[in-house]
Amino acid sequence: MGLPSDPKVSAWLMRLTWLCGAIGFWGAFGALTKSDLNAAIGWINLWVVGGIGVLSFLRHAVFHRSDALRMGWDYGRRNDFQLEVGFANLAWGAVAIAGWAQGWSLQAQGAVILLFGIYMVQAAVLHWIELAQTPLNQPRRVISRLVNSGFAGLLLWFGALAVNP
Repeated sequence: MGLPSDPKVSAWLMRLTWLCGAIGFWGAFGALTKSDLNAAIGWINLWVVGGIGVLSFLRHAVFHRSDALRMGWDYGRRNDFQLEVGFANLAWGAVAIAGWAQGWSLQAQGAVILLFGIYMVQAAVLHWIELAQTPLNQPRRVISRLVNSGFAGLLLWFGALAVNP
């Protein structure tokens, strides 16, 4: 029996991804208001990089058919590129969680955050290019690109704070 290919599965995983990001950024900004950079970076590493990384792995690799349908990328066969993206998400997600759990230094955790931030900047650029090349410039698609770009920027900012406190 195959895994569900209904796009609702990946849509729910995407919502959980947003929730992890919101929890992580909320906690991080809360910690920064108390001048606690270590706690802020912990929130980002665990929830934003770790949680989002693992959930994105599930969405892109385990439920790849559901995710392909959700994004309009269903080619009727397995998309190995999508699986590779999922594996990359799992790699930094697992490392981020391990670093948080083992109490890695601020700089080490910052490097993991920067890794994800650099990836997300590149993904954001590709998403903007895709938007410019398609005739369907719906406001929802523009908003999603703005959110993605802001997310990438915040990752770079938090990573830079941690690497150079």
